[in-house]
Amino acid sequence: MKADKLVYMANQIATFFKSQPDEDKAARVAAHIHDFWEPRMRDQFYQMMDQGQTGIDPIVADAMGRLRQSA
Repeated sequence: MKADKLVYMANQIATFFKSQPDEDKAARVAAHIHDFWEPRMRDQFYQMMDQGQTGIDPIVADAMGRLRQSA
């Protein structure tokens, strides 16, 4: 999948959860990505982050860090 598409999708998830009342938005984003993204999509996103991909919402970066630690 194209990097721009993955970043767009992840940022859209973060945008949705920003509007929700829950305090821990990153945890909600992480749960969503864990439940609905294929492992290869997550792996590609980790690689993009490692390579310095720009435009990633800070909530997404936090969420992906949490997912990576739990893997």
